[in-house]
Amino acid sequence: MEPVGNISVESVLNSLSDGVYVCDLERRIIYWSESAARITGWRQADVVGKHCFDGILCHIDKDGHHLCENEFCPLHRAMVTDKLSRVSQLIYAQGANGQRIPTEVTVAPIHDDSGNVIGGVETFRDASVVIHDLERAKAIQKLAMEVDVPEGIGLTFTTHYVSHDIVGGDYYAIKNLGDDCYGLILADVMGHGIAAALYTMHLSSLWNRYYPLLKNPVEFVEKVNEELVAVVKGEGSFATAICGFVDLKRNVFRFSSAGGPEVLLIHENGAYEYLKSAGLPLGLMSDVDYEEFSAEFHQGDSLLIFSDGAVEVKNADGKMLGAHGLIEILKSQDYPQSSLQMETLEEALLKYSNSIRLDDDLTIIEVRCQRNEHN
Repeated sequence: MEPVGNISVESVLNSLSDGVYVCDLERRIIYWSESAARITGWRQADVVGKHCFDGILCHIDKDGHHLCENEFCPLHRAMVTDKLSRVSQLIYAQGANGQRIPTEVTVAPIHDDSGNVIGGVETFRDASVVIHDLERAKAIQKLAMEVDVPEGIGLTFTTHYVSHDIVGGDYYAIKNLGDDCYGLILADVMGHGIAAALYTMHLSSLWNRYYPLLKNPVEFVEKVNEELVAVVKGEGSFATAICGFVDLKRNVFRFSSAGGPEVLLIHENGAYEYLKSAGLPLGLMSDVDYEEFSAEFHQGDSLLIFSDGAVEVKNADGKMLGAHGLIEILKSQDYPQSSLQMETLEEALLKYSNSIRLDDDLTIIEVRCQRNEHN
């Protein structure tokens, strides 16, 4: 590296608290800073000249997905797309002792004098202290996600939740309301991260206080809205939501929408139906008049209720997936003839996004009305 005055660039990089390493286009490590060695335990002699995917760092994301394949490697993506990351990403690296180290990572392509990409640089810092506290918060938030229904009722509830950050802004709960009625809420607080997660904890307390009102979805939504307006106090935070219940005796799904995505009703014969609805998000303003919507829900039918993270996914060309695109993915997975594989669906959304993680929290709830084989 060329010196700057009496100071070499290498000495500058080695003095940083952040780890730095450089790869060529083949992802062969050609530089490894002393801070990188300090954070990971991997010495320069251990890694320089080897490929970054040669069982060294073995990067995974917070959900355990392996990132060293070309498609999901942030450094590889930076070199291929010629774009740097302006926001750090949470990635777990494998240290020399085999333990996982949470790191905040940024990547950028490196160019020659003609502007051609000739390699990439990754900087990372140890995030262990911060992540430890966030992991504890995540465990607390997970306890608030409630599914409280008995088995053998003719309904199955399957949930899938993946937060964008360690903690997220989606909240769901499912409850036995008695008299063969089963209520649910799926709310999506604006934004994600710590602030949004705090609002979900308040939503949890409101759910526990007011869920008995859910047999009248409008009354429930209006009550929760007024409570949130009092808490938000014009700060601009709000939550979209779907709130309703399945009445097994009357074979109906009754619900109110507070700006949430449209619900999908999938009939036993494989036909998909959009349950369109309207309503202002919760916490936006007081004295909102909400509406109730309903749909027949029979044996063999399924409901899919999801947050924006399932449909507001953009591909490399900026095209939004939308509800129609989600349906096409579901059909390609032979749903509803085959059972819904949540992890496979999440992977398909991730591939569509052309990114290593989704841009928003993702929650999907499937409600399936089992067919009584004795009928």
